[in-house]
Amino acid sequence: MGKSIRISKYGGTVTGPTAAMPNPAPAVTPESVPSPPAGPQVEERHTVIRSPIVGTFYRAPAPDAPPYVEVGDVIKPGQTVCIVEAMKLMNEIQAEQGGKVVRILVENAQPVEYNQMLIVIDPEA
Repeated sequence: MGKSIRISKYGGTVTGPTAAMPNPAPAVTPESVPSPPAGPQVEERHTVIRSPIVGTFYRAPAPDAPPYVEVGDVIKPGQTVCIVEAMKLMNEIQAEQGGKVVRILVENAQPVEYNQMLIVIDPEA
C-alpha cells in the first residue's frame, strides 16, 4: 500500500501524519551579533601590510633562513616582507610602500585570516 503527498502553493488542509517542525532560529539583529575584536592600535601615519588571503604566515623563506624583515628595518616598495602559505602555495607578500618596520603583529607559522594586519610600517622614517 503506497502513500502519497500533495504539495500546494496555495494553502489548504493537511491530511495524514505530519512531522514535528523544529523551532525557527532566533532573528539576528545588529545588537545580537558580537562585534569583531579590536585589532592592534596603529597610528594614523603608519601603513599596515595585510594578508591578502587566508593561510599560514611565515617570516622567512625557509625554517633555517633569516627573516625577510625585523622590527627597525627600513624597507623599499616591492620588497618581500613575508610569505602566506595557502593550499601548499607560498605567496610572497610585498610592501606597497617603503618605510621603517615598526611592529610585526603575527608570530611565525601562525594562521592568518583574509585582511588581517601583519606588519606595521612607518613611511615617515
